[in-house]
Amino acid sequence: MIIMRSLTRKDFIKLSAGAASFIAAGRIQLFSSQGKDITNIRLGGPVLQKYQGPDGWMSLLKQMGYRAAYCPVDASATPDDIKAYRNAASTADIVIAEVGAWSNPISPDDLQRKSAIELCIKSLQLAEEIGANCCVNISGSRNRNHWAGPHPDNLSKEIFDLVVETTRQIIDAVNPDRTFFSLEAMPWSFPYSPDSYLDLIRAIDRKQFGVHLDPVNMIISPQVYFRNGALIKECFSKLGPYIRSCHAKDILLKEDVYMPQLEEVRPGMGTLDYAVFLQELEKLNNVPLMMEHLQTEAEYQLAADYIRSVGRQAGILI
Repeated sequence: MIIMRSLTRKDFIKLSAGAASFIAAGRIQLFSSQGKDITNIRLGGPVLQKYQGPDGWMSLLKQMGYRAAYCPVDASATPDDIKAYRNAASTADIVIAEVGAWSNPISPDDLQRKSAIELCIKSLQLAEEIGANCCVNISGSRNRNHWAGPHPDNLSKEIFDLVVETTRQIIDAVNPDRTFFSLEAMPWSFPYSPDSYLDLIRAIDRKQFGVHLDPVNMIISPQVYFRNGALIKECFSKLGPYIRSCHAKDILLKEDVYMPQLEEVRPGMGTLDYAVFLQELEKLNNVPLMMEHLQTEAEYQLAADYIRSVGRQAGILI
């Protein structure tokens, strides 16, 4: 059965109830004329099992049904290893979503700050060489006790300027052609909202600065929590052309406390509007959706099942 990419979501929904039930049961799959899934969404997650080389990595990705992956090597990898993993991903139509550079490049400790910037530069170079969509970090924090913790100066004009200067330094050191350097939003650091991300994009003024979207990290109040679908739409409306990778999490507002406490949970256990998230993400071109922060393969399977189920209800195969 061949269905061309011109099939719209509305057309899909109009398919007969019998065909839809087969799809929902996972008994058939839609393919384009090139034999690829018609969806633009590439779901992925970490590989928790040990493996040997690119073939072992690819085998595990296929077992989990992933079409996107985290970078399988770090910046210490040899050029031959980087090339081997890059070629394996390309051959199997796997998008390497991101290289993590998790560190504090605006640390108040000069040695820690220098080390973090060096890590970001090496990680961005790795992303360029292995063909990852982006290299991602947070902007950092002035907190001396926790590299990603809150601090009253984090959202000041002085720190905004420091983030701009530091990000330019990292990008200019590598001058990438294919990949992008990106900053994940945090509630108490830049960027913390779609508009603050736009402010950074304009101020940094580098073509290879992109957006890493994690909408859960922007849900910082009950007001946003209960209307998070509107936040997600705003993110895609304002940041869509810049988005290179997304994180898939969920969020839950605790009910048995007197002060608001927002808790990160597995996709399907919270109230993030995944229908809106997937509908907006599907409009982009093969942007990965990467699950994270779970402990076991079973948890990742449950999360993937939930995301795919929401997708099917929206007429999107993932």
